[in-house]
Amino acid sequence: MSSSAGPRRSLPAVVKQLGAVSLFNDFASEMVYPLLPALITTRLGGGAVALGALDGIAEFVAAAFKAGSGWLAERPRWRKPLIVGGYALAAVARPVMGVAGAAWHIVALRATDRFGKGVRTPPRDAIIADASPGDLRGRAFGFHRAMDHAGAVVGPLVAWALLTFANRTPSQVVRWSIVPGIVAVLVVIWALKRLPRPAEVDAAEPSQAPQVRSSVALFGLIVAFAFARFPETLLLLRLQDLGVAVALVPILWAALHVVRTIASYPGGWLSDVAGPRSSMVTGWFIYAVVCFGMATAGSGTVAVAWFLLYGLVAAATESPERAFVAALGRVAQRGRRFGIYHAAIGLAALPGALLLGALYAGPGAEWAFALSGTLVVGLGLIGARLK
Repeated sequence: MSSSAGPRRSLPAVVKQLGAVSLFNDFASEMVYPLLPALITTRLGGGAVALGALDGIAEFVAAAFKAGSGWLAERPRWRKPLIVGGYALAAVARPVMGVAGAAWHIVALRATDRFGKGVRTPPRDAIIADASPGDLRGRAFGFHRAMDHAGAVVGPLVAWALLTFANRTPSQVVRWSIVPGIVAVLVVIWALKRLPRPAEVDAAEPSQAPQVRSSVALFGLIVAFAFARFPETLLLLRLQDLGVAVALVPILWAALHVVRTIASYPGGWLSDVAGPRSSMVTGWFIYAVVCFGMATAGSGTVAVAWFLLYGLVAAATESPERAFVAALGRVAQRGRRFGIYHAAIGLAALPGALLLGALYAGPGAEWAFALSGTLVVGLGLIGARLK
């Protein structure tokens, strides 16, 4: 555990600029994501298994390319084309979902979108880690996640306004997502005009050793959490099953990201002060409580309250996970480590999503949420005992 978070300093400029990129990208992405359950189950005739596959297969595809992208990211000349290309691919794939003719079309396009994410994420995280001093890194990632979630507030609100006041169909709203997507691509081209060279980074910070001695065990717990975690499409379906109107889903999705936006920077600060493990374990226990609450919710109103509390999970886990990975091993191999990290959690998410989707469709939502929560309680108890 670190005793101090260090003096108050400004975040590096490239961290702020990449935060702006994520804001616009998630603006586009989250115009689309909350409407996918309605598109798949209502217009295209899919069910809970298709929704589980939507997230699981998409993350599997992303994971398959993240390790390679991370390896390439160790070569400075590859970082900009990987990041720009990844954002551009997503900007094109998302609006095409609005003209899909079958549920599997949307799954395939979502996978293409996530492929773009897989290509860009390891080099982007490596740049943020390289630019940020060790005692500021949690907050740097916290700021980036806050901006990402801020875009996820704007996107659903715009989708809701188009549905409610402009009388647009969900398919039409999805097609409009091309506008903020293109803006994100233009901003990232501007943000990456100059990147720090590895020699500069190595001279400033040759190595960072993780504060948690059982680093392999903790990494395994992070991957296990990705397996046990509910696909967020099924969380949205649970709200709809309990009587929440489809038109309100974008509003609730935006509200969830308001919570995440507000809490992400404090979550990064907690990681800097208490260490990544303590912050992550806190997030895991919050997640388990939410699962048990969603399993027993008897109305849409109660489920909405639990859904909003779920926003604290991301704040307590996303930034600490990245700060933990950044601190492992040599600086020059950060791209590879981020690639392995993102690939591992993506690969773990597929079987977990399919399992929980099958349980949701079979024995029922209550069993699926109870199993997920129980598994994560076990992870939290193990994590709390690590030193």
